[in-house]
Amino acid sequence: MNFHEELAEEEILRGLLERVTYVNEDSGYSVFKVRADGEPELVPVVGVTFKHVPGEELEFVGRWAVHPKFGVQFQFSECRPILPSTADGIRQYLSSGLIKGIGPDTANRIIAKFGESSLDILDNDPGKLLEVKGIGPKTLDSIKKSWTSQRAVSAVMYFLKSNGIGPGFAAKIYREYGDEAVAVLKENPYRLADDVFGIGFLTADKFAANLGVPRDSAMRTDAGMRYALGTLTEEGHVCVPRDALAKHAAKLLDISPEAADASIGRALEATALVGETVADGTGGDEAEAVESIYLPMYYVFESKSAQMTARMLKSRSEDDIIGGFAGIDSDAAIADTERLMGIKLARNQREAVRLALNSKVMIITGGPGTGKTTILKAIITILRERGVKINLAAPTGRAAKKMSEATGMNALTIHRLLESDGFRFGRDESAPLGCGMLILDEASMIDIHIMYRTLCALRPETHLIMVGDVRQLPSVGPGSVLREFLSSGVIPVAELNVIFRQARESGIIVNAHRVNSGLPPLDEGGSKLRDFYIIEQDDPSKCLEIILSLVKDRIPKRFGLDPVEDVQVLTPMHDGILGASNLNAAIRGELNSGPGNTLAVGKREFKTGDKVMQIANNYEKEVYNGDIGVIKTIDPAARLVAVKFDDVEAVYEAESMGELIHAYAVSIHKSQGSEYPAVIMPIHTQHYFLLQRNLLYTGITRARELVVLVGMKKALAMAVKNDKTRLRYTHLGYRLRSAVC
Repeated sequence: MNFHEELAEEEILRGLLERVTYVNEDSGYSVFKVRADGEPELVPVVGVTFKHVPGEELEFVGRWAVHPKFGVQFQFSECRPILPSTADGIRQYLSSGLIKGIGPDTANRIIAKFGESSLDILDNDPGKLLEVKGIGPKTLDSIKKSWTSQRAVSAVMYFLKSNGIGPGFAAKIYREYGDEAVAVLKENPYRLADDVFGIGFLTADKFAANLGVPRDSAMRTDAGMRYALGTLTEEGHVCVPRDALAKHAAKLLDISPEAADASIGRALEATALVGETVADGTGGDEAEAVESIYLPMYYVFESKSAQMTARMLKSRSEDDIIGGFAGIDSDAAIADTERLMGIKLARNQREAVRLALNSKVMIITGGPGTGKTTILKAIITILRERGVKINLAAPTGRAAKKMSEATGMNALTIHRLLESDGFRFGRDESAPLGCGMLILDEASMIDIHIMYRTLCALRPETHLIMVGDVRQLPSVGPGSVLREFLSSGVIPVAELNVIFRQARESGIIVNAHRVNSGLPPLDEGGSKLRDFYIIEQDDPSKCLEIILSLVKDRIPKRFGLDPVEDVQVLTPMHDGILGASNLNAAIRGELNSGPGNTLAVGKREFKTGDKVMQIANNYEKEVYNGDIGVIKTIDPAARLVAVKFDDVEAVYEAESMGELIHAYAVSIHKSQGSEYPAVIMPIHTQHYFLLQRNLLYTGITRARELVVLVGMKKALAMAVKNDKTRLRYTHLGYRLRSAVC
């Protein structure tokens, strides 16, 4: 809620729950109407709690606040049930439906029989309820179970609250463990991190500390070891050398390296982690054998991906007959396709098409303007003429849309192609894809998990083409799949490095290749190019002023572009004056400062008219990672937000707004697979540790019509010079090479 005025310090409000206006079953967020002590009218009460029903007496801890639209409300941080003490209060409580087996009539008969002692009877001698007309053994059993459960809920909530777990997570915990929650968590509080979605090791660790679990206990170090390795996979590693993992875990958990290594040993013995000694030279001497440690699922992803790819590379020719590829005369097919398309392919393009027609697995790689799209169109034309079913896919929604526009065929996200909801995959070995050819674009963005899932879904006769630019940033998820496949030396590769004449007229394409070659980009003053500009400014505050002027006035007026829909600011980092967070706030202040409904979610505030980006695939809403939209409406009372994307309008509850970020400015990493008419990019030594050639190259190649770099020539030179890509521990290339050779 967007509360603008606090009327009082935290206090206690007691009253009778009259009406439940709204409840989110997942988060526990609730809106109640309460007949509160000393208040003449029903009080709106909002907060996160467990299930309550009308008729309950409740005690709320919180503050009075004023909502700009709905007026005075009581926002609570804690909600506690109060058992009534009078006969009328007990009657209303029992009549509420909270206790299964007791309705209004039965409640009246219980009160008539036991009066104010009714709840004591339920607690201490429930068998006496058989004396009440209408209650038999079966009904009594239902009442006893329901009453015991209600009392257990209160005990669990109190236990969790007193040990630092809020009501939102408490509801999830109770759903996971039920009445046994207290016993389960006292035995091993670190189960929270494994069993309850949204609770990680750090929350479980605080909870365990409240329970008195020693920091050097084996329980803590063993749970922490999985967390430590998990943090490294989030940095892109598929595995980690044992020594490096022990040092990282020791620092992270504040334990000795010896204790960390002992924990690794226990985890390996219990198969909670997987260890394998590999000598492929990753991160060190090629002759040195290093024990690499994996989370079990990533070991499966890497090893099985190598095995399946090797099997495709060595598959029998009979598979090609089934797939419709056998007997294709490549030269004749290429000549026919050139006539159909009205083009003349360059020599390296013809070689790429020929390789695609004669390879079970192959890679097409090259920078912008080198003809990748033309090659794909030629391959698609040849195969469709011969009745081969083709599927096109890309890692993100934006990349899939771009692929569709380029080829004239429908392209899907890889998740959608594999019929995935993000957790389960409908396409696998038991239900493979029905295509003869699968073409994957933006392959540099594919992580090891998605590669594994894709390979699992291919029939023996299916051919696979991966298209990508290895000089782009690597995947957000673990692995360096495209780079490893290229380095394996066993997959056929068509490498395109010639810029075609038309592309040479684009400053964006020319400068992308200059950067990739280690040369500084040319600006409009150093060439006849008019789509690439460099504005020099050392002062970061003045850089910000220039960026705001470019977004709001200069680019829209000169190039006729919409400042919200067409102009995208990309930045190397999140923090600082030129980081995404501050840029978003500043640009939003310029472009969306007028009146409009708002909704506060945590520390973020969303407003009608805001530019936002979807950062997770949501198949139910049909919006995908990287999609950019504008908030059209906000309903503060229902806490609902409607966002208009290109051709979809999606409605979000406040609790699912974590899928959205403000997108006036986004990190270059989050722009992967997307394309924008105009890109503005700050380049400053404030970002010195992120100034890398592949980052600059990726940012430049996101633009279709215009690039403006704002900042320091020194920082630009640093980025161009720094061609060191951050090492990712993975053995995919080695495994594939070993499986094939």
